[in-house]
Amino acid sequence: MLTFFNEHHAHHSPRAVPRPGAPLPCSEKPERLDLIVAELHGRGLGQIVTPHGVSLASLERVHTPRYLHFLRSAWSGWLALDPRNAGRDIQPAVWPARMQRHDIEPDDFTGRLGLYAMDGITPLTAGTWIAAKTGADCAINAAHALRLGEHASFALTRPPGHHAGADHFGGGCFLNNAALAAQHLLDDGLERVAILDLDAHHGNGTQGIFYGRGDVLFVSIHADPHAAYPYYSGHADETGAGPGAGANMNLPLARGAGSTQWFAALETACLKMAGFAPQALVVSLGVQSHFGLGTADFLRLGERLGYLGLPTAFMLEGGDAGPALGVDVVNVLDGFETVA
Repeated sequence: MLTFFNEHHAHHSPRAVPRPGAPLPCSEKPERLDLIVAELHGRGLGQIVTPHGVSLASLERVHTPRYLHFLRSAWSGWLALDPRNAGRDIQPAVWPARMQRHDIEPDDFTGRLGLYAMDGITPLTAGTWIAAKTGADCAINAAHALRLGEHASFALTRPPGHHAGADHFGGGCFLNNAALAAQHLLDDGLERVAILDLDAHHGNGTQGIFYGRGDVLFVSIHADPHAAYPYYSGHADETGAGPGAGANMNLPLARGAGSTQWFAALETACLKMAGFAPQALVVSLGVQSHFGLGTADFLRLGERLGYLGLPTAFMLEGGDAGPALGVDVVNVLDGFETVA
C-alpha cells in the first residue's frame, strides 16, 4: 500500500481545547502520526512518500474560494488584531444563528472567524493552513494513485477532515480530505464513488458537501448524534436530497452498542455500497475505542473492506494518541492487503 505522509502536520499543534469548566489538552496532537509511522515501518507495509503539491483550484472543487482565502489569511488577521496574539491560538467567540445572514462576510476579523466556524473547540494556529493544505495534497495524491493503477493508498495526515464543510471548519477539521479525494476521482473520469465514514463521530462536513448529488454515495457508521458530537446531523432519516436522494445513509448506534452491532452496521453499509456499484471507495478511517472494537476487530474490518474488491483510498480521521493507535490503524490496512 502506498502511503502519502504529511510532513508538515506538526505545524498544527493547538495548545488546548475550550471545554465547559476549563480548557483541556488537545487530543488531536502530532504524536498520533508518530505512532502510525512507527507501526508502518515495523511491518514494512509498503512505501511511504510525501505528496506533490496541488493547486488551489483543486481545493475549490470542494471548498468555496472565500473560505479558502480566510484559512490562508487567518493567522495574519489574528496578529493584526494584537501582536501579542502570536502566543495564543485563534478561537471563535460569535456565530451566525438561525435567521442571521451567512452570505455577507464581515470586515471585522472576529465576525469573519465566526462566519466560518462550526464550533468553539477547533483552535487555529500559526501552522494550521500549511498542515491542512499538505493534508489535502496527501488526499488528492492518494486518490490519483488509484487512477495510476494502485489498488490501495493511504493519506497519513492530520488535522483530520470529515467535519469540514464547503465553507466551514469544526471538529478539529479544516479541509475535507475524503471529499477532495472523491471529487478528484470524479474529475479524473469516474462516474460513481462511495465514501465510507468509520469515525465514531458523524462526518457532517462530507455529508453536507455531497447531500444533493447522486454521483457520490456517503455512508457513515457513528455514535447517535442525540448524545454525541456533532449533535445536529447524522440521523438515520437524512438520506439525501434532489439528485442525491437515496445516496446518503447514516447508521447511528445507540450508547452502549458493542462490536456486534457495529459489524452488523458495517454489513448494511457494504450492501448499500454494492447496490450503488461504485468504481472506487474512499474510507474516512477513525479508530476511536468506541463500540468495544479491539485490535483483532480492526484486522477483520480491513479484510471486509478488501472483499469489496474496489480501488480504495484511506483517509486518516480521528483516534486518540494511545498505545493502540498505530496498531489499530495499520491492522485495518494490513487486513485489507491480506485480502486484496
